[in-house]
Amino acid sequence: MRQIININKDWAFSKLDGNNQVEQINVPHTWNAIDGTDGGNDYWRGQASYRKLLDIPALDENEELYLEVNGANSTSKVVLNGKELAEHKGGYSTYRVNLTEELKNGNSLEILVDNTPNNEVYPQQADFTFYGGLYRNVNLIKVNKAHFALNYYGGTGIALTPVVLEDGKGELQVAAYTQNAQDGDTVTVCVKDAEGNTVACQTGVIQNNQASFNIPMENIHLWDGIEDPYLYTAEATLSRGEDKLDELAIRVGFRTFEIDPEKGFILNGHPYQLIGTARHQDWENLGNALEDQHHETDMAILKEMGANTIRGAHYQHDQKWYDLADENGLIMWAEIPYISSHMANEAANENTKEQMRELVIQNYNHPSIFVWGLSNEITIAGESEDLLKNHQELNDLVHELDP
Repeated sequence: MRQIININKDWAFSKLDGNNQVEQINVPHTWNAIDGTDGGNDYWRGQASYRKLLDIPALDENEELYLEVNGANSTSKVVLNGKELAEHKGGYSTYRVNLTEELKNGNSLEILVDNTPNNEVYPQQADFTFYGGLYRNVNLIKVNKAHFALNYYGGTGIALTPVVLEDGKGELQVAAYTQNAQDGDTVTVCVKDAEGNTVACQTGVIQNNQASFNIPMENIHLWDGIEDPYLYTAEATLSRGEDKLDELAIRVGFRTFEIDPEKGFILNGHPYQLIGTARHQDWENLGNALEDQHHETDMAILKEMGANTIRGAHYQHDQKWYDLADENGLIMWAEIPYISSHMANEAANENTKEQMRELVIQNYNHPSIFVWGLSNEITIAGESEDLLKNHQELNDLVHELDP
């Protein structure tokens, strides 16, 4: 069964700036905690190394081990025992790497992180600090070889679409994606209410590592903004006969909405005045290397202000933040860091699409998110046909990912 092992402690950190100075640090960590928050706009940008010896859990022949990096800004490489296994271009999203085939007795892990200016990975121009670092949690995930997909754009492997029907009825549409499952394996999803009572269950059969089915529900309780942010929990189990192979628990909320040019924002059929602000993920002298309590404090400040909506400026935020928005009923705008200046080349355009795929797929199940933002202030440096074409393609992509 799935086991998540946090490995935040005891990393050897060094800037690759020729000084060869090594610090022992814990993550979350940014090397711009001070020079990136002092207002001088002269913070160091370059490549740095995070290294540690891995304490590997015992694996049997039917198990695999993944590395999960929840935030490394902005380009990062994973090197295990001297072999580069992966490169990730984007500083705000989760990615995972299968370590299994390269494990041995005594394992050295290095994550190279680089926030050097370039012409491919967004953002490159904006009025905020592009903090360098391994600034969110780093985990090992031990799983059965057959598991809910860990390599599908950093998502959970399950997309849950709550649909509100008439007369208090609803249905939860399930799309499950697996790795190494066999045709005939099953996915069972049981929905529990906020009190922990099971209110509906349904089972689908895996074909080609996918299963899709709907779960009818009665007397649904709506997620209704700050007044009543009601959450169900969907417990998903991947099984082979009587054997459970993998399990996940994902919270969902049922709601309807529309944005009308005359009536404004409408939530669950009633007008809903949006009052809020935009939020960055940094604190003075900490930069973006925030712990859970810092996200919780930011949310408490928003609630004290009387906010009922929040825009996550200008990039994908920590899962903790979206969880807090779900729990507190905030209407959430989530966007990618495609900002200020369009870099007119194919690699940069593809980077916007990769970051958008990660944003939507990793956050699809959050009921607080109502808007996917394509870009921000992107015409500051001028407009072009390539810019317009890329926005049209991004818009089509989002509607494909989230109809």
